[in-house]
Amino acid sequence: MSEEWSAPAWAVLAVLGTVAALLLLLLAALAVVVVTTRRTLARTDAESAVVLDRLLHLEQTLATRPVPEVRAEETEYLITHLGEDAPDERDADDAPPAPMLPAPVFADMVLRETAVQATTLAAGLRRALSPEVRHRIRWEMRREVKRARKQRRADLRAARRDLHARQRAAEQAA
Repeated sequence: MSEEWSAPAWAVLAVLGTVAALLLLLLAALAVVVVTTRRTLARTDAESAVVLDRLLHLEQTLATRPVPEVRAEETEYLITHLGEDAPDERDADDAPPAPMLPAPVFADMVLRETAVQATTLAAGLRRALSPEVRHRIRWEMRREVKRARKQRRADLRAARRDLHARQRAAEQAA
């Protein structure tokens, strides 16, 4: 058996033409991408130059600005008693002794306080994450988004009216 291939000339030309067209299309797409990339790069370079100029201007402004004086540390006062004589005016014998708790009672109080705080936190989280609260938050967010959208549209309409009024005034003045 012989392995000869035969194809009509028009089919070979059609395939070659299609490949050439695809190659040209690919080159055109590549050219568009290169041009777009160069434009974007040029625009980015221009923007970074503007930002650099602003930064240099700010640095110069800050360099010429006088340095504020550093204030001496202010003394902070702590209220330790209220409605009594000053501690130095009282006799040491008149001072009531500080309450002393036994270690087991102190540990019990600390654990109870911690348990109360943890329970309060859990109850608050449970209430905050309840379906009703989530629904209310979702509803409020939707309402706020709608309000903001309406406000943006109203601002846009006002800006367009102002622009058209200015254009009419400029045309009438000219």
